[in-house]
Amino acid sequence: MKRRALLGLGLALCASLAFAQAVPKPGAKDLCPVCGMLVSKYTNWVAVVTWKDGHAHFFDGAKDMFKFLHDLPKYAPNHRKEDIAGIFVTDFYNLERIDARKALFVIGSDVLGPMGHELVPLASKVDADDFLKDHKGKRIIAFDRVTANIPVALDSGKFD
Repeated sequence: MKRRALLGLGLALCASLAFAQAVPKPGAKDLCPVCGMLVSKYTNWVAVVTWKDGHAHFFDGAKDMFKFLHDLPKYAPNHRKEDIAGIFVTDFYNLERIDARKALFVIGSDVLGPMGHELVPLASKVDADDFLKDHKGKRIIAFDRVTANIPVALDSGKFD
C-alpha cells in the first residue's frame, strides 16, 4: 500500500514538474504582439500562447491574449488555432502559470493590470468568488465565454 502511495506521489510530482517546464517564460526583449509592451516587466500578469512547433507568444495580460486569440489573422497571420499547443495565464493569487482554459476570469474589479481594466485570472471558483467580493468585480467568466467584445469593453470602461 505504501508503495502505491509513493508511486502516486512521485507521478504527481513528475507531472507538475513537466507542466512547469512546458510553460516558457518571456525573455527581456519579448513584446506583446497586441500592444507592443515589454512583457517581462509585468511578471504578475504574463499570459502565454504556445504553438505545436515550439515557439510562444507572450502577453502583458489576459486581455491582450484574448484580443490575439479572437483575431489571429490580424496579430499572427501565419498561425491557426489548430496549431495552439497551450494557453496559460498567471493566477492572481499564487502568481503561477495555469491553464487558461480551466481558469476563471473576473472583470470590472478595482484591480488594474498593465493596460488598465483586465480579465483577472484565478485558478478556482472559491478564489474567483473571493476576488469578486474583495475587489468589487462585476462578474466571473469562464475561458470559453470570453467573447471578442469583452476585451474591447474593458478598454472602454463599459463592462457591465
